[in-house]
Amino acid sequence: MTEARTDVEQVELANTAFYEALERGDFDQVSDLWMDSEDTAGDDEGEETTGDAISCVHPGWPVLTGRGEVLRSYALIMANTEYIQFFLTDLKVGVAGDTALVTCTENILSGGPPPEGGGELGPLVGQLVVATNVFRRTSDGWKLWSHHASPVLAETDDDEGDETPS
Repeated sequence: MTEARTDVEQVELANTAFYEALERGDFDQVSDLWMDSEDTAGDDEGEETTGDAISCVHPGWPVLTGRGEVLRSYALIMANTEYIQFFLTDLKVGVAGDTALVTCTENILSGGPPPEGGGELGPLVGQLVVATNVFRRTSDGWKLWSHHASPVLAETDDDEGDETPS
């Protein structure tokens, strides 16, 4: 694989690494991809933004702030999810200085633990989520600063049959 040459390519690689680590259940890698207190990204006026200022919103969850709270949420998700796969669509990346914004649609397929009485995996569930990932450039590369994901309302069969002639 060739090394990413542009900021956009580097951010795309960091974003992909995040979702791949989630799929593998690799908590250490997920943790490494988030900013921490050594990843300062302050402005020229001395205002410092660190890993303590990171935030995350999972679908249906309140805002989580601070590295500890955010990483605990991922540990909880990984501990209670036997299988998860992300198919990312509508991916857009924008870079402004040391900040990058990634928007995408997460097409998620997941399964929980097997039901009592056997089976290898609980029922698979599909979910459609739109996400915004904010990255900051650090001395160790691009790191997540914020993740916000919201569910997308899906159409039901009833909606399709509700066409009234005009």
